[in-house]
Amino acid sequence: MASALAAVFFLTGAKEPPRNERFDEITVGRINIVEPDGTKRIVISNKAQFPGDFMQGKENSRPDRSSFAGMLFINEEGTENGGLIQKGSIAADGKVSSGLSLTFDRFRQDQALQLMNNDSAVHQQTGIRINDVPLFTVTSLEDINRFAEEANKLAKPEQQAYWQKLNVQGRMSNNRIWLGNTRDKGSSLQLKDAQGRVRMMLLVSADGKAEIQMLDETGKVSKTISSTSKE
Repeated sequence: MASALAAVFFLTGAKEPPRNERFDEITVGRINIVEPDGTKRIVISNKAQFPGDFMQGKENSRPDRSSFAGMLFINEEGTENGGLIQKGSIAADGKVSSGLSLTFDRFRQDQALQLMNNDSAVHQQTGIRINDVPLFTVTSLEDINRFAEEANKLAKPEQQAYWQKLNVQGRMSNNRIWLGNTRDKGSSLQLKDAQGRVRMMLLVSADGKAEIQMLDETGKVSKTISSTSKE
């Protein structure tokens, strides 16, 4: 194949494309960074051409990403393992829709780490999430879709029990650490157990009051330590 291409370039007088080139500036809609075998490893794209997600070399539709531009990271087998997405606009009614998310996924699974920012006229939220994500052989992304379909067949009162059962079995992802701001202009560090229940919080209010809260498995505060606590 290489010799045939060389012959074409010789006969037509065309120059062989350079293997290395430098540009001061390029303007594109999308860049696919690929391995020699064609496997996509990084996709950088505008909103109009932003891809779906990738699983073992196959691209799947993701209509929920149609409003974002950004970058996707893809591993050696062609499976998405994180990315950076971002958007920001003002609608005709004046409402702001802005957000940015940098994520790192567990192998063939969902987000294990997320750095995020969401902004609106009501609330601006910035934080870091650290999640426990089950091994893909325990719960796959296909399993998550199947769980949702099965839950939707149940009556509303039964759905919570269904999800809780899966959670106890270790089939679900759970947020374990949240660090970020709060709606009342404070900040918090939340430490959670394996079921995703908050068991300790470090809080600083907007006026500077600091305290530590310890919670039981029902979410009730069992102990509070603050600057006004008695020894």
